[in-house]
Amino acid sequence: MRLSLDALLVIDAIDRKGSFAAAAHELHRVPSAVTYTVRKLEDDLDVPLFDRRGHRAKLTVAGRELLTEGRHLLRAAGNLEARVKRVATGWEAELRIACDGIIPAAATLELARDFYTQDADTRLRFMTEVLGGSWDAVVSGRADMAIGASGEGPAGGGYQVRPLGEIDWVFAVAPSHPLARTQEPLTRADILAHRAVVVADSSRNLPPRTTGLLSGQDTLTIADTAAKLQAQAMGLGVGYLPQCLAAAAVARGELVIKQTEEPKVSQMSSLVWRTAHRGKALKWFVDRICAPGWLDRALCV
Repeated sequence: MRLSLDALLVIDAIDRKGSFAAAAHELHRVPSAVTYTVRKLEDDLDVPLFDRRGHRAKLTVAGRELLTEGRHLLRAAGNLEARVKRVATGWEAELRIACDGIIPAAATLELARDFYTQDADTRLRFMTEVLGGSWDAVVSGRADMAIGASGEGPAGGGYQVRPLGEIDWVFAVAPSHPLARTQEPLTRADILAHRAVVVADSSRNLPPRTTGLLSGQDTLTIADTAAKLQAQAMGLGVGYLPQCLAAAAVARGELVIKQTEEPKVSQMSSLVWRTAHRGKALKWFVDRICAPGWLDRALCV
């Protein structure tokens, strides 16, 4: 390859400083070394890069194009150097975080905002998983950690678990829905007669899970808990929602809470991460998320 980062650095310095001599001073080189680098590159490319007439070194059209694109390479190289140094000090190049669909996006974005103040240069990659999908993402290696994994994890180990708290559930319907006027507690037969709004398990390898769904019940399957809440508020179906998430919709008059004969039991929500992962970014997230009350604040954000 005829181009080198060193040659691009020299051309960049000449353009910014206006002369070969000034560039040599900035780069701590003798002027002849700067001149040699430029002439060699011009010979290799068989293209004049500078118009040397006049007192100020001026790039030719071809030289300007080379420098414009070359500066992108210089920035990328600088970023790569910084990233390598960060990794050497224990900061991961990338942290992949699976978030259960029950965790509001605003809560994960607040985590990202606070993490960026660490100036760690670690790329964050968030993904949304549902039910067993959070466990599946960690066990299969698709994610380094999972926030809000529900229930118990699969056998085999390879991960660590930190309980975040239990989630209480309420059965919610739109005020216009027929069940809103049905006598409480609602029976299985009452609920079975109406469509349920469900979020599909996103597991790829682990057996899929279902929760709060009656056998034979008609379903509307959507992407995440936020969409489930909206669908129920629109009267498209019924189902259980986290109490904290439903509370705001109830206060706005969008949902009505109904008592059932067989209420859904509370469910443990956990933080899970791969045992082999020991980077500083993961530790920062573990410490932050495991702080007392984080889950309650996240669900009510």
